[in-house]
Amino acid sequence: MNLKTSNPVFAGNTYTVNGVGVGYGPTMTISGTVNKAGILMLCVLATALWTWNQFFTNGPSAVGGYTMVGAFGGFIAAMVTIFKKEWSPITAPIYALLEGLFLGSLSAVLETRFHGIAIEAVALTFGTCFAMLLAYRSGLIQPTQKLMVGIVAATGGIAIVYFASMILGLFHVQIPGIFGSGPVGIVFSLVVVGIAALNLILDFAVIEDGARRGSPKYMEWYSAFGLMVTLVWLYLEMIRLLSKLREQR
Repeated sequence: MNLKTSNPVFAGNTYTVNGVGVGYGPTMTISGTVNKAGILMLCVLATALWTWNQFFTNGPSAVGGYTMVGAFGGFIAAMVTIFKKEWSPITAPIYALLEGLFLGSLSAVLETRFHGIAIEAVALTFGTCFAMLLAYRSGLIQPTQKLMVGIVAATGGIAIVYFASMILGLFHVQIPGIFGSGPVGIVFSLVVVGIAALNLILDFAVIEDGARRGSPKYMEWYSAFGLMVTLVWLYLEMIRLLSKLREQR
């Protein structure tokens, strides 16, 4: 089956890379990918805790620059990794470190408004990831062609809404309802969280397919990077949803 995913990291012929034939030399394994994902998570955690500490020790002004560096630097590192997969053993950890700067700063800002929101978002993100993994491994959720097409379409629709929102924002126009803390905004966030979670199923399937094909060893880093991209998105949507719920209290 031709596996498709809405994660841009895994788009196209991800595991047919730069003319490198699979099955030659050391190859990718699922356990190796899990280990690499663990390393990337530690990288994110390290820089996130550092900016978090800087925020609460020296004030918001101390992390403003790191927020921008993390956001834009992480985007650049992600683009380099996507187009140069063989560089992923270096660029994937760089991406994770930069994303940690951004996530730590953002989480600290929201923590000042809603005490305990950061740890709740982290717990829900990893809890959801674990639940999706169990659902995938048990066969409860099968990455069928129809499911994949539906998730890809839904994710594309969300991306269009976010892009349109950014463009309209330049003209000081906001899409009513969906970004607010009212019922419509909360339902929208719940839907987005659900779609982000289902993307994990597709990521698991694509990673398993890559290991089965005997992809080059460095694809463990690339696959772990792709999984991190989805987890970062899921965390951001979780903390956005929790913020809306807190504002309703």
